[in-house]
Amino acid sequence: MFTENENKAIIEWHEGDEMNAIENNAYFWQKIDTLYFSSKLIISRKKNSVHPVYHNLVYPVDYGFLEDTINRDQDGIAVYRGSGSASSIQTLVVAADILKKDIDVKLLVGCTPAEEEEILRFLNQTDFQKSVLIRRGNTVPSWAMSE
Repeated sequence: MFTENENKAIIEWHEGDEMNAIENNAYFWQKIDTLYFSSKLIISRKKNSVHPVYHNLVYPVDYGFLEDTINRDQDGIAVYRGSGSASSIQTLVVAADILKKDIDVKLLVGCTPAEEEEILRFLNQTDFQKSVLIRRGNTVPSWAMSE
């Protein structure tokens, strides 16, 4: 998605950015990992299957939900499951849908960079919904430390 130079520029910009440390810290991602690893993943749509309503949309990776969790549709937290290791959640996708007047968060588990890009393209095919990726941070802000 970004060239090596663009990635370096983003990293350099964020190195001194205290707000980034507060907004994207390790404790948040620890909670996301706990939600995932304490739940059972149910795959409801296999890779290359057609969306049940929008037949022009084909799932780029397996898609499902976490059993015993809740999301906006009461179906469980949504998950895109890639071909890689599921040792931790590295990326979330946030989708804004103007038809449903809704914002939805989905977990990307074991997704390669190429699969993440495919998922983003899949979700951004319509003019009514647009999505962004949020990547895992590992900073622990000073206010989150306890003695």
